[in-house]
Amino acid sequence: MANVTELGYLGISVSDAAAWKNYATEVMGMQLVDEGEADRFYLRMDLWHHRIVVHTGGDDDLAYVGWRVAGAQELEQMAAKLTAAGIEVRRGTEAEAAERRVLGLLKLQDPAGNAHEIFYSPLVDGHKPFHPGRPMFGGFKTGDQGVGHIILRSVDPEATMRFFAVLGVTGSSDYLLKLTDGTPVRIPFLKCNNREHSVALMFGPMPKRANHLMVEYQDMRDLGQTLDKVHKHGIDIAVQLGVHSNDGALSFYAANPSGWLWEPGWSGVCAPAQQEHFRCDVFGHDLDKAQYVGGVNFRSEN
Repeated sequence: MANVTELGYLGISVSDAAAWKNYATEVMGMQLVDEGEADRFYLRMDLWHHRIVVHTGGDDDLAYVGWRVAGAQELEQMAAKLTAAGIEVRRGTEAEAAERRVLGLLKLQDPAGNAHEIFYSPLVDGHKPFHPGRPMFGGFKTGDQGVGHIILRSVDPEATMRFFAVLGVTGSSDYLLKLTDGTPVRIPFLKCNNREHSVALMFGPMPKRANHLMVEYQDMRDLGQTLDKVHKHGIDIAVQLGVHSNDGALSFYAANPSGWLWEPGWSGVCAPAQQEHFRCDVFGHDLDKAQYVGGVNFRSEN
């Protein structure tokens, strides 16, 4: 039976379109695609039409996550697998598929109510070179590893893990950490391709559906210049520069205009063949703004 192959796209809902255009392009280096639609614009990271849809006039939160399958046959297999598992799924209309620039999609929700879409055949604008929003030495690391990774607000660990297992998204690693108040917390990291993880799950209260989105640069110099841009624009850094133990990425966490986090990174490792767990990061990632991360401390050692 079919499994999803990558975190292909996501949609976010924002209240300040101008701030987001500046943040995504001038700070992060993505390409702005504005096709005159009054309620949205797109962010490009490679040759796909888009990787992120920015819906304007919204509630400053994650709107949906899009997971890719290989083709039309795999989409049908996935629909059957979801139905057999008792997961309610709706087939997207032709208009909805066209809106996402794909040839077909399914719509569903995880146990926490986060919206997910499963799609096949995205529009690839191979005739249009990727043109970053600011000068860059390289591009973004996407390809068969997808957009990057996202941490989602989750409930009911067993039901949530079952949901993602049906999609074919399974464990790569766990962090056994402590909150700033000393409470132990376990964060599962799940993979669907060679990226060390495509989604991680935080159980418990979170103000937003997403804690953060990680995007990865191909060149360390682009990460460094993003850090300079963040300082120049006075953007909050919630977690300082450091290296994670699980994905090996050099990264930091910066607030976005909607009040959650983006994690620009570089040099992530491939997913392990067998699951591993960790208790702290390699270095750095000191916590500066606990309100953005739910008090999770990657420097804690148990």
